[in-house]
Amino acid sequence: SMPSEMLMKIFSYLDAVSLLCVGCVNRHFYHLANDNGIWLKIYSSCFQPKRTIWKMKSEQTETVSLGCAALHDRKPGYWKKEYIFKQIAAVKTRVMRLVKPVDPYTGLPCKNKEAMKASGLSWIIVLKDKNGKEHVMEKANLSFKDTSVTILWYSTNWPCLDILSTLKLFGVTPLLPDQSRAPSKNGPRRRSLIAEYHLANLTESSTAVGADKLVQVFSLNPGLLVGLWKEKNEIAFVMASLHYHQLLERSTLGSATVQYVLPPNKPVLDDVDPEYGLHDYSLHLDMHGGSCTYLCGTFKSLSCRKGDVENGYLRLIVVSLKDNTKHLPLIGTVGLSWETDVFKGNIKDCYVMDVTLLDETGKPFWCFSAPVYMELSSRASSVFDYMGHIYTTDYADSEGKVCVELEWLEETKEYFIVNLVLYISTKKVNNWYGTNY
Repeated sequence: SMPSEMLMKIFSYLDAVSLLCVGCVNRHFYHLANDNGIWLKIYSSCFQPKRTIWKMKSEQTETVSLGCAALHDRKPGYWKKEYIFKQIAAVKTRVMRLVKPVDPYTGLPCKNKEAMKASGLSWIIVLKDKNGKEHVMEKANLSFKDTSVTILWYSTNWPCLDILSTLKLFGVTPLLPDQSRAPSKNGPRRRSLIAEYHLANLTESSTAVGADKLVQVFSLNPGLLVGLWKEKNEIAFVMASLHYHQLLERSTLGSATVQYVLPPNKPVLDDVDPEYGLHDYSLHLDMHGGSCTYLCGTFKSLSCRKGDVENGYLRLIVVSLKDNTKHLPLIGTVGLSWETDVFKGNIKDCYVMDVTLLDETGKPFWCFSAPVYMELSSRASSVFDYMGHIYTTDYADSEGKVCVELEWLEETKEYFIVNLVLYISTKKVNNWYGTNY
């Protein structure tokens, strides 16, 4: 019942985020909150126009663009859209400036963490039950590493696992990031779908990667762990591992229903004999378990001849069983840490593997971050220096495979990587270079 003129006066005191929220109340508020006069004032106070005139009103200075003095010539909502588009462009420029410097070892931007903060980026998971109802989980702990971020969600209000059908992972950015304050959960935000997982028959269809006294964890590709309470068989936590390569793009440029698709690689002319195959590749490998890092290293000058193709894969040997001078120790006791408001634990022999493989030009060729586990092998050790138990870690996706062989040294209580091989899909290589292996 309040007159529109009075509502307009009230709306004129709101900031941009509050004005957008008010516009969602009802249709009447939406039309009033689209007023060009209010939005032009907001726009002018934020973006200095090229030509201005100054009007003094009750000791206040207002900046008004000469070209836009006739507000009625514009459709309602014009200056709202202009303000939003320009704010988005300003944030994009700021983020692009931060991601421009590249680390020579990882081939990735040096200031990923700062760029994520500048964009206001966060991540949520949306659980959908079989009736179509959605449950949004926002509370998360972040752990940043050299090449990835690990996100842990936990709650006492998880819906029952039996009624859930899918889990969606989204990147979320505020429509109007404000650098001076934390993003408001009630403000307008954009969702970008990163991955979707099916939870029906989770324990039968997913890979069990370990357990402790309280929980059992299951792995879902790409890069997701679901922890279930042993007694109740209900969700205790969800952990996602996201590699920095194209993380900002995947988390911001997709839509709420469609994932962002990476553009195809533009191959660089190479004067090396094509029969030479892959050459001068570099690998940055990070093995960690949340707060602890077990191995972080860079391996250069990796190569593979074109003729060394077997079962649709090219092989890059990083650590050889025969060369014990390059065998690598893992620091600490391998395990994946988790915690909730009440409980915490450690999944033994489970960890997160971050692989960043760079081509001969230093461009990221194959990158992933995924939870993996060490499995005790029945095969006896063939290395005289160790003579301990053998453990293997295997990872595979559509682009390649990683095979790691570790040996346990009882005297020093540590693991040694004695064999590490990457198998790259010929399809991946052909798509990258436009060749035919």
